[in-house]
Amino acid sequence: MTFSICVREPYEDEDGEQQTRYGVAVTTRLPSVGTLCPFANEHGAVATQSFVNVSLGRRGVEYLADGLAVEDALQSLLNADEEASQRQLHGVDSDGEFAFSGAECRDWFGHTVGDGYTVAGNLLTGESVVEETAAAYEDSRDEDRPLATRLVDALEAGHAEGGDKREDLHVQSAALLVRRTDDRGPEERPFYDDLRVDATETPVADLRETYDLAREGYEMAMERAEEREEGAEPEESGGDGN
Repeated sequence: MTFSICVREPYEDEDGEQQTRYGVAVTTRLPSVGTLCPFANEHGAVATQSFVNVSLGRRGVEYLADGLAVEDALQSLLNADEEASQRQLHGVDSDGEFAFSGAECRDWFGHTVGDGYTVAGNLLTGESVVEETAAAYEDSRDEDRPLATRLVDALEAGHAEGGDKREDLHVQSAALLVRRTDDRGPEERPFYDDLRVDATETPVADLRETYDLAREGYEMAMERAEEREEGAEPEESGGDGN
């Protein structure tokens, strides 16, 4: 029903300190995938799909926060899941990757693991969906663009290859989530890094537009806050105030 990508990237923060960011993005031909599949924190990223067991994702990132390696964390959850053969579960942590596709997932299904990323999908038009998603991400890694936009590009590449094969299901969804080791708390986290498009016929395009608008709104709000801190009155926008 889905294809998704989880990634780990090192970066240098404004103080010159080495940090890591984790991201996960997903799309499917069902509504509200963002409530079910993507999970991330400052320790890693996990996606759970096929016959979804949300607790695999939620507990997966909790285990990473407790210090378990991603392979140990996710494999232990699968070992305790009586329906593991129907699951797909994959993710990354600070220095590893893990991907699992159960034998009872529905064709086409499969996954790939690269240096710092994993991609998995099921009910796809073919293996090329996963391959192109991975290739698009790999091609973008040296670009000076936000991870969120590059994750959307990766989804777009897989979508262009056919994506989810159930063309009779026109209601679709997509989501992305990015977390960093230097996140200071939910109240200071850019909200454009945690986005969902819950019901649409053009999920990837709408996710990109949502990101662009959310980032614009966040930056405008930050500018207003800085003006108030400096004692200046923010410029009033036009319109009737609504």
